[in-house]
Amino acid sequence: MAVTNDAIEAALSRGHTIEITTAGRRSGRPRRIEIVFHNIGGRIFISGIPARNTFHLKGRLKADLPATARVITDETERREVLPEVARNWGRNDLEQMVLYSPLIEVMFPNRA
Repeated sequence: MAVTNDAIEAALSRGHTIEITTAGRRSGRPRRIEIVFHNIGGRIFISGIPARNTFHLKGRLKADLPATARVITDETERREVLPEVARNWGRNDLEQMVLYSPLIEVMFPNRA
């Protein structure tokens, strides 16, 4: 599959497994980890530690997208986003998720 903006937007339109490149906490060296992202209302969310990362689409479409992350700590915003994440994961412990689940929004500088 060709890596076009339309193909990237289509891949981002649904959540699935990706990899991100982040700096190791102790070594500072780049490392790739596998994680699932969620598209909620056109915004991209993952759980993890926020940092400057590279978002790697994998599967049929492979692309490396420069990205940054924003920690979501505001309880109101967490309550807007986490019910959808809970549904995606089949979880029924929303209050625990609001209190303890890491939540970040991924932003792509070149995405319209």
